[in-house]
Amino acid sequence: QVQLVESGGGLVQAGGSLSLSCASSRRTFRINTMCWYRQVPGKQRELVATINSVGNTNYADSVKGRFTISRDDAKNTVYLQMNSLKPEDTAVYYCNAEILLTMWSSPNNYWGQGTQVTVSS
Repeated sequence: QVQLVESGGGLVQAGGSLSLSCASSRRTFRINTMCWYRQVPGKQRELVATINSVGNTNYADSVKGRFTISRDDAKNTVYLQMNSLKPEDTAVYYCNAEILLTMWSSPNNYWGQGTQVTVSS
């Protein structure tokens, strides 16, 4: 099995920046699309950004121009650089990845444990 380990959350003032990272706990055969989601208590988990295996990215309208998703396949890691943060960005952020553990595996979806991001006004 594999775990996705997140780091980088915390408390920041509005207008500030934070960087999140999410790394696979073991070597894998291939990681396809990697994503960041966020969730506020009482609301559905929201897709924030995606990056596919060739580096194409997509963003939720609410974060376009402020957040940047990137990946380092040598490190099996996905990043989320968050700039110009707003109080409404406050949430638990989760990474998600579609992973093939071996060349014979079917792809499976894995989730990180979540990291809290709090933006104060």
